[in-house]
Amino acid sequence: MGIAALPLLGVQNTFETANLAPEKELKVHLFSKHLQFLNYSDMSEAAVNMGFDGLDLTVRRKGHVLPEHVKDNLPKAVEAMKAYGLQPQLMSTNVWDVNDANNVTVLETASQLGFTHYRTDWLTYPENQSIQESQAHYAKQAKALEQLNEELGLIGGYQNHSGKHVGAAVWDLLPILEATKGEFLGCQYDIRHAVVEGAGSWELGLQRIKPFINTIVIKDFKWGITDGKWHLINVPLGQGMVDFKRYFSLLKKYKINVPVSLHLEYDLGGAEKGYSKLTVSKEEVFKNMTRDLQFLKEAWKQAE
Repeated sequence: MGIAALPLLGVQNTFETANLAPEKELKVHLFSKHLQFLNYSDMSEAAVNMGFDGLDLTVRRKGHVLPEHVKDNLPKAVEAMKAYGLQPQLMSTNVWDVNDANNVTVLETASQLGFTHYRTDWLTYPENQSIQESQAHYAKQAKALEQLNEELGLIGGYQNHSGKHVGAAVWDLLPILEATKGEFLGCQYDIRHAVVEGAGSWELGLQRIKPFINTIVIKDFKWGITDGKWHLINVPLGQGMVDFKRYFSLLKKYKINVPVSLHLEYDLGGAEKGYSKLTVSKEEVFKNMTRDLQFLKEAWKQAE
């Protein structure tokens, strides 16, 4: 059944219906930002050879597909993916405001090509108005975006990102997302950023935001001291502060099994930053990607 055909059941029931059963394996997509040193064909071949189920394609500024060229280049990327058995499903975008013609073109093109989920742009709080006023404004935009998503059969997800972004604390997303039906616009939940912001309280945020989760991001980090100052250090999965055993057990408890985007933000010779030229071999990059994928799948399997 297509996304557009899902019955209008309300926030909680809709996502519980759309999500897969928790005992099934996760469908893991590799964030294509880390393969931007490859063309569409080589990117797709590499993802398949490493065992990924798909790609979370960057369709945004400095991405694999630039928004201004989406009509020409997104079909080429999809054709390359399908040649290696990868179906279009996830993409990461700068889309939010439906009054922006480029945003509408990106979504229309993606819908025509079979994509089902995408990450939206990030939002910030202007200094010249209160947080409550900003949330009310963004809530109206969210409602309009969800209406467009429904027309196109797409599901958008806003990523909680640590720092001064809207949604960093997860809780402040609720006044925005609750303005929607929660069916075609929700949250792309990022456990790494959730732990950064709420080391001891992230479970409460997860419990509160869970009805809106429609995709998740996986990555890890730890705190370290350099030159006398604390800062974030990105690390391979299992080497940081994210308690994947607990996290995955909660996802299973809440029956959340949605498309996964695997990010690798530790040093990969520039691949972690989306560079087109690397300072290490691509084989070294692939080795790290494969290791993280294997860790992820094993951690999910063992979680109870």
